[in-house]
Amino acid sequence: MSDQKPTHREWGARTTPRLQGNEHWWPDQLALNVLHQKHPDASPFGKDFSYAESFAQLDVDELSADVDALMTDSQDWWPADWGHYGPFFIRMSWHAAGTYRAVDGRGGGGTGAQRFAPLNSWPDNGNLDKARRLLWPIKKKYGEKISWADLLVFAGNRALETMGFRTFGFGFGRADIWAPEDDIYWGPETEWLATGDERYTGSFEDGNRVLDNPLAAVQMGLIYVNPEGPNGVPDALKSAQDVRETFARMGMNDRETVALTVGGHTFGKMHGNGPAEAVGEAPEAAKIHEQGFGWANKHETGLGEYAVTSGLEGAWTPTPTKWDHSYLDTIFAHQWKVTKSPAGASQWEPVEVREGYWVPDAHVEGKKNPPVMSTADMAMITDPDYLAIAREYHEKPNVLVDEFACAWYKLLHRDMGPRARYLGPQVPDEVLIWQDPVPEHEGPLVSDDQIATLRRQIAESGLTSRELVSAAWASACTYRQTDHRGGANGARIRLEPQAGWDVNVRSGVAAVIDRLEQLRDASDANISLADMIVLGGSVGVEMAAKAAGHDITVPFTPGRTDATQEMIEVDTHAHLEPRHDAFRNYRQTQATSIPAEHLMVDRAFMLDLSVPQMAALLGGMRAIGVNVGEDNDGILTGRPGQLSNDFFVNLVDMGTVWEPVDEAEDRFEGRDRATGETKWTATRVDLVYGSNSQLRAIAEEYAADGGEQRMIDRFVSGWVKVMENDRFDLYR
Repeated sequence: MSDQKPTHREWGARTTPRLQGNEHWWPDQLALNVLHQKHPDASPFGKDFSYAESFAQLDVDELSADVDALMTDSQDWWPADWGHYGPFFIRMSWHAAGTYRAVDGRGGGGTGAQRFAPLNSWPDNGNLDKARRLLWPIKKKYGEKISWADLLVFAGNRALETMGFRTFGFGFGRADIWAPEDDIYWGPETEWLATGDERYTGSFEDGNRVLDNPLAAVQMGLIYVNPEGPNGVPDALKSAQDVRETFARMGMNDRETVALTVGGHTFGKMHGNGPAEAVGEAPEAAKIHEQGFGWANKHETGLGEYAVTSGLEGAWTPTPTKWDHSYLDTIFAHQWKVTKSPAGASQWEPVEVREGYWVPDAHVEGKKNPPVMSTADMAMITDPDYLAIAREYHEKPNVLVDEFACAWYKLLHRDMGPRARYLGPQVPDEVLIWQDPVPEHEGPLVSDDQIATLRRQIAESGLTSRELVSAAWASACTYRQTDHRGGANGARIRLEPQAGWDVNVRSGVAAVIDRLEQLRDASDANISLADMIVLGGSVGVEMAAKAAGHDITVPFTPGRTDATQEMIEVDTHAHLEPRHDAFRNYRQTQATSIPAEHLMVDRAFMLDLSVPQMAALLGGMRAIGVNVGEDNDGILTGRPGQLSNDFFVNLVDMGTVWEPVDEAEDRFEGRDRATGETKWTATRVDLVYGSNSQLRAIAEEYAADGGEQRMIDRFVSGWVKVMENDRFDLYR
């Protein structure tokens, strides 16, 4: 036996998880990692840390002064353009918030994810590692009182203020994560900036080019669009199509898109003054001694005047550190031609620069440069609809001021959810429709005695446990923790578009809500319909448990209010529609090719459930019979309507043999092993609790003698979690 020690390469080859992990050997296996990522020991602050409480100790005025001072405190290791870091921080904040996509609520600046891969190493985030390091002394000073997530976004907001623009306001309240958000699907490509259009169907030529859902950027590693044009081709009209679709995926309309482009590009410059090949690896691939710095530039000093980021080179306006209207003045004052930057990127420069539009160099005293536009900028005056808006802003600059302020505020806060989650003294009083507002609660809360009376009346109303549970779940399960939208508060289930959703129509929830409203109206209790729906669900769970021999009380906290139709942004609210819901064995035909069990995990993640809670809720709702429509798939019990552990008992019973009944293997029959008689039918999301080793381990515990009580305890905790996910007045 050799006593020679292994080299670090040999040792790494033996222990690197990605070479030996389960996903390597069984890539199609159901991954539950996303439901484990909020480990209580993941944060350095501990499981009891409250960011809201810590932030309350922060002097926001002092923080603002420190950030403002940093803007012009130029550092030799990363010199500021024109001696002002403002444009740099605007880009950092924009790119932190701009990953948000309305389709699934993922992305955005609300978690500080820009610190981690892949975002910290996207080509479009080139050199933003330096912007974050510039902020480190401020983060060091304030520690846990200010999150990185808030600081990264706040810095850009303050940057605008220091350069003469008055913002709409700012809301703090973004708590940090401490690991990458590995569950986010950023696209199918296996290389950065791939030009194969893998994420599109159709083409520009046939007029039917569509970006795959839920993606919002045109290429892997970009926030929005390629500034040089689609796949690097400087075609402004085609670029306009890309711009329109990607900004719409972020929840922005044409006016907001033009306002953000014009307002944001009023400041700063693009960087490409050197050969692109001189730029080194991104932060995640940097060598250990580089300490997380990426994109090392070997051309000349690699800093200041030689910086290379996007590859385009130049400023949009002659006053790059001042809020004014020179962007539109500049773009409308010139004829433009396509040129190449020193890095070889396609960009647009004036055919002839008019007097007053030469740009002072960012670093070389006395040097003047022509203004520069990207192909995406040229889309603003090439696309007819964008052009009309740009001309209006040019003629009415005050309109641009107002609309850029609102669009910028929306950009920074779109993923934060309702305004109730905002913290700090700079939150504006105005409530905007995209914040999913609900009315303030008026008058005294319903009393405990009144709640007890209502519980009894609901139980005696003739409504079944199945109907009550189904209606409450339908109201609350729209919540998604990615952007804190949806949920039971507001009782939006009775309004459009929710009232017309297929899952709600087929579940018959309207009749249940009508009956609950009658009970509410006949009562002297000051209680909203939103509260009545949730209370009804709690009563339904209690009724089902009692029928199974368990006396339980489901916790209920009143205080919800009822939204009006005018409070709903219908277009973006449509993204909350449950096109699949494993807990009710519901899936719209051909809604997606993703296997149902994977969609189940995604839904559980959106609802912030643990794996045991997910399992208990699904098994318990099967026992109660809360399937959409009349099918009995997964109702593995002879006593439907009772909150029992029968689903798990019968699923893991070795006397049953399961076989698929369709070619897609979406539905199955369970036959008696001895007689061949059909006993049950089920779907993939039912059988996965017996096939997946992690889920089977939990299923067996719930099925074991004494396991029913454990299952009911987890069911109740999961149920209350779903009902109260959007109670931001209770949980911060």
